[in-house]
Amino acid sequence: MNKKKIFKSVAMSTLALAAILNGPLAVAANESAIQIETYLNSSSATPNGVASLGNGPASITVTGNASQTLVGKQFQVLQLFTAQNAAGGESINYSWNPEYKVALQNVVGAALNKTPSSVTEYMVIDYIQSLNTNPVEGANANQTLEGSYSDFRYFVQDVRNEIVNLGLKGSVVNVTATKADNSITIGGLDYGYYIVDEINVGNNNEHSAASLCMVTTANPNASMNIKSDYPELEKKIDEDDNGIGWNDIGDYEIGQTVPYRYRTAVPNMNGYHSYYLAFQDKMDPCLTFDPSSVQITISDGNKTYTLANSEFTVAENVKGLTFEVAIANLKAIVDREFPAGINANGENTYGQNIEVTYNATLNDKAADQTGRPGFENTVRLEFSNNPDSDGTGDTGFTPWDTVVAFTYKIDGLKINNHDKVLEGAKFRLYSDADCQNEVFLKKGANGYIVINRDSVGGDDHTGGSRPADAVEMVSDAAGKFVIFGLDQGTYWLKETQAPDGYRPLLDPIQITITPTFTTDRDGYIDGQGATDAILKDLQAIATTKQFLGGADNTKTENLVTDVATGTANLTVVNHVGSKLPVTGSNATIIMLAAGAVIGGAGLYMNRKSKKSDNNKEEE
Repeated sequence: MNKKKIFKSVAMSTLALAAILNGPLAVAANESAIQIETYLNSSSATPNGVASLGNGPASITVTGNASQTLVGKQFQVLQLFTAQNAAGGESINYSWNPEYKVALQNVVGAALNKTPSSVTEYMVIDYIQSLNTNPVEGANANQTLEGSYSDFRYFVQDVRNEIVNLGLKGSVVNVTATKADNSITIGGLDYGYYIVDEINVGNNNEHSAASLCMVTTANPNASMNIKSDYPELEKKIDEDDNGIGWNDIGDYEIGQTVPYRYRTAVPNMNGYHSYYLAFQDKMDPCLTFDPSSVQITISDGNKTYTLANSEFTVAENVKGLTFEVAIANLKAIVDREFPAGINANGENTYGQNIEVTYNATLNDKAADQTGRPGFENTVRLEFSNNPDSDGTGDTGFTPWDTVVAFTYKIDGLKINNHDKVLEGAKFRLYSDADCQNEVFLKKGANGYIVINRDSVGGDDHTGGSRPADAVEMVSDAAGKFVIFGLDQGTYWLKETQAPDGYRPLLDPIQITITPTFTTDRDGYIDGQGATDAILKDLQAIATTKQFLGGADNTKTENLVTDVATGTANLTVVNHVGSKLPVTGSNATIIMLAAGAVIGGAGLYMNRKSKKSDNNKEEE
């Protein structure tokens, strides 16, 4: 790894500092320096959560945050000093490691306004001790941790940066496994004073954050909890059917409002001067985002604060995204609105809940994509991940979190009871049995597309004004009428006009559409909508009532469905009518026919007689 790459990776992180003290047996400074070489510039994995960097008796244990694994992280171990206890533990003495002598001289020289070469070992040690805001004597005394904004933290940061500038290295620990408590132990160390620097923030900066500066003292071992904290993100969609509510799966009508929600928690922002947080969203083209619907709240259980529009931005079609909701400085808002947690070190207690809600609309493009694979909507967070950069320039990303929505269609066919297709039958669709709440439809390229009342100022199936492009359905020359964009649930299809010569159905046809989804509605993974893992089955039942032969006839049938296309096939039958009876009998008809013949013959003879008389007169 070249110097430029090292600097970049190190600058993306901050550091942990540990003073590891010797036990009863002292180790001379020059002997420690020799032992340092046994693991300097080496690299080690952590099988079973343990890395061994040499043959020394000391160790550093690093514990990660809850639910945020250390696996995948890298730490660089730099021994600045050897450490030696007095026999009774009442005193401690440090000796610098020649490997990092120049770096220490440069930083302390700048702080003391002295030529670096004139800075002695004692001057360096005394300067570092002057930065201790809670000084204690002796090797065994407990020390209060320095704050994230302390002079000591910035001094260690400067030392680390100078080590990088000089091209110096330490031993790298690649975390390949952790102990059960999400910790690792770096063993085989000499007693000493170490920088443990997180130099890798994960693959492509995903789901990672650098550690803040920490100080701990142990004899002979050190333990520390790293402060690298990244936000975790949960995305949900609000399914309005069957009381399901917020989960990963939903289905809707075309034109219906689709509510979405993000939830995350305020990460540990101590050590940052500014903190950038952005929600980056990619939405299926069949969904139309409503930027005016975005709302962000932060709450701690006692107080809820709603961000003003000026405190966040909404940008559409940027960075290859459908939209991005960005908070330029989350830290400033949280510190202002929730100041009660600030302690003596100027550190805040974070962890407040952040919730973002917004709406989209399922648009007309969904008519071409009923059934699988559904319409995905995915989001990730971009967040500040380097407290040393003051919250600017260095960011990480969470993994994408995806939810999915579906819609369905009815393939209608109008025929008579002899399978002749019928053109010109007219229908309207309703959401209630009394046929008072019409489901508006407009003409599409291949059929009729639902216009949910959300799109016309109403609430799903009620209210709103009738859209100008709403039409009545008519079966075409092939007897077909297709309805695109239906939700699960029950509809009533009313025949408003039968084809000429046919009796219309007096009662509406009741149609119930029932999808079967996975029982794990909160574990959706990108792309699963195209498989049978999510939308497993589709059923539809139709109940038709007709008055035939002097009696009501009710028929309930399971419709043929295609879950892949989200289709239910409905056949609407008009029965062929028979002529009404006429009065009289066959004999009467025969007699009437005979009379007609006789009458015709008499008329003929009469005309012939007249013609003969006329001829005689002419003679």
